[in-house]
Order: sequence, then structure tokens, then C-alpha cells
Amino acid sequence: MTKENTAGISFFEKNLTLWVALCMVAGVLIGKFLPFVPEFLSKFEYAKVSIPIAVLIWFMIYPMMMKVDFASVKNVGRNPTGLYLTWIVNWLIKPFTMFAIAGFFFFVVFAPFIEPELARDYLAGAILLGAAPCTAMVFVWSHLTRGNPAYTVVQVATNDLIILVAFTPIVAFLLGVSGVSIPWNTLFISVVLFVVIPLVGGVLTRKHVIKSKGLDYFNNTFIPKFNNATIVGLLLTLVLIFSFQGEVILGNPLHIVLIAIPLIIQTVLIFFLAYLTARKLKLCHSIAAPAGMIGASNFFELSVAVAITLFGASSPVVLATIVGVLVEVPVMLALVKYANRTASWFPDQRN
Repeated sequence: MTKENTAGISFFEKNLTLWVALCMVAGVLIGKFLPFVPEFLSKFEYAKVSIPIAVLIWFMIYPMMMKVDFASVKNVGRNPTGLYLTWIVNWLIKPFTMFAIAGFFFFVVFAPFIEPELARDYLAGAILLGAAPCTAMVFVWSHLTRGNPAYTVVQVATNDLIILVAFTPIVAFLLGVSGVSIPWNTLFISVVLFVVIPLVGGVLTRKHVIKSKGLDYFNNTFIPKFNNATIVGLLLTLVLIFSFQGEVILGNPLHIVLIAIPLIIQTVLIFFLAYLTARKLKLCHSIAAPAGMIGASNFFELSVAVAITLFGASSPVVLATIVGVLVEVPVMLALVKYANRTASWFPDQRN
């Protein structure tokens, strides 16, 4: 990692892996020994979207949205290569590699440990993860890799639009069934909560502060006040998520490991496919890193909601999607570190 990349990294960011592990453990323990906490918080949801989690995710990504300059958004069209890369990897490659990798492990490698019917359920959960590229968390990964916030917004927004038309047919095809439905309320509300509201709020805040205090104050005084907000929001979100799923995680330790293996392989594969292709295309690191992150991570809110809607809350399909949440954060943090260490590969980071 270059001096430019290490400068400004906070204490929380430098030790993020440790904080994540502690928060995951804390969440599981809360779910186990203080079950009334997640039971109470689970009452606050709409269209299967947890309002407390939505608020925390909003808290996470709002600081990055304040950095979005709409003049920069307009300029994204001048360099659309990063968008094309994101679309191709997310929709023409990722769902099918997930199907192939998960199917190979569940039906071949782990055949002695997993019955065929259970393997089909786990594969269905993996498919739901693979067909839903990240919407909210990618803003965190982009922030940690010093990604271009304007470009990241466009990458996420266009993927949200593609989800509307591509998610259902891809899932239906890979599951081998027809008429698969998804909770449209969940999808639309997630997009509004995780993209539209924080983006509008961030842009209005930016405009107001710059108008009243000036651009120099905004960049050097106002924005630094929120340096740790994204990380704190991430950690609190993890505590909440794992408190909801504590019993499931503790009750299926072996199968959680078995499910995690193909999901980790898929995550790493998709990241390197997008990231190294971006290097070949000579894209800037601030575009290449988020391009790799958005495909590697998943829209877990949608995946879990669809699994519950289609198969029931107690289905093994839901367990598979939950494992996706379990493994994603530690793996993505490792990929963030790799992306930062290799920033000098890219034109905008060479000194």
C-alpha cells in the first residue's frame, strides 16, 4: 500500500478485521443469551426489510454519498468501460460460476456429508446469492479502497435497474423452475433505502455546507468528522445481523463450514476476474477496485428475503443465504487489503 493510500486510514480501519470478528461473536451471543433483543427488533420491518438494519446501513453509506459531486456523475459517461465490465461480470458470468462451483462442491466433493435433497436446497441459496450483486455494502468497500464515489453510485444504480429485469429469469433458469416470484416490495424499498435516500441526503448536505462554508471547509473540516461513521455503522450492522441468526449459526456448525467453502471460492474468483480485467483495460484504481467489489459481494438483504418468501424461514435455503452474510465481510476485508496493496498497478496510483 502506498503512502497516499495509508494516509488517513483510521484506527478502526487498520484493525477492522478484529472488530468485525468481535462484533460477529457479540451478535451470536446476544441471539443466544439475550433472545428478547433480536425478537423485539425483528418486529420493526416492512416488506421483509429490517428497519434497524436499514438505518444502520444508511448511517454507513451517508458519509460517502456526501462526497458525490454530480458534475463527476455526468462525466461517468465519458469513460463507460468500468460500467461495461461490472455489467458483464455481474450478469453474464457471476450467477453461472456460482451455480457451477456450488453444485460441484455440494453434489460431488461434499456428497458423503450432504444428502442430495439438502444439497439442492443449499444450491438454491447459493443461486440466490449469485444472482444479486451488492447494493449497500459496496459503498463501504469502495470507501475503504478510496474508490470514486460518483462512479460507484452509477455502478450500483445501474445494477439495481438490471436486477429489476434480470434477477427473476436468471434465478428461474438456474433453479430449473418456472414462475419464480420475488418480493418486489423488498427490492424497491431496499433500493430506495440503501441508494436513493442517502444519495439525496448526501447531495443536499454537500450543497448546503459548500454554499455556507466553502469547498475547502467541506473537504478538510466537515468530511473528516465522519471518518469513522462508516466503520461504526458496519460493526453495529454485523452485531444486529448475527443476533438475528445466532441460533441458526450455532445449530449447524459443520454445514456452515461446508456451505462457506464454495461461497468463498466464488467471491475470490469474481473479484480477481473483474479486478485483473480492469488492470488489463488500464482503468483507474478508483474505478477498478469498486468494480471488483460490487461483483464479489452480494445483495444479501434481497437474497435472504427471497429465500424466506419462496422456501420458508426454516428452510435450508435460508441457511445458505445467511452463510453468505457470515463469510462475506471477512473475505471482502481481505480483498480490500489486497486491492490497496496493489493500487500501484493502476495509472492513477503510480508515483
